Amino acid sequence: QVQLVESGGGLVQAGGSLRLSCAASGLPFSSAAMGWFRQAPGKEREFVAAIRRSGGSTYNADSVKGRFTISRDNAKNTVYLQMNSLKPEDTAVYYCAARQSVVLTTTAPSYDYWGQGTQVTVSS
Repeated sequence: QVQLVESGGGLVQAGGSLRLSCAASGLPFSSAAMGWFRQAPGKEREFVAAIRRSGGSTYNADSVKGRFTISRDNAKNTVYLQMNSLKPEDTAVYYCAARQSVVLTTTAPSYDYWGQGTQVTVSS
């Protein structure tokens, strides 16, 4: 079955950096669009970033533009989220998601598979 396993979360001070990884198995990774979402306590899950299956096109939420970068390595079946200049409001559980489509989308229900999430906490 399809598995998405996130790693790389943790506690960091404001202004710091983290790199999240998501290792995929059980699906043709190179044919899947990938996305990152996050959910803070008491809030709805929100879109962070997405990348086309070739890696040639990405899209970021306005709240993370200029700070976060999504990338992928199809040879390793892994998608990454480099997070720089972290702010306390970035604190959330971060989820990796896969979509068997060429189309990038920011809507969570459009994704077919989800990881269990990794906690990111940014202290002020």
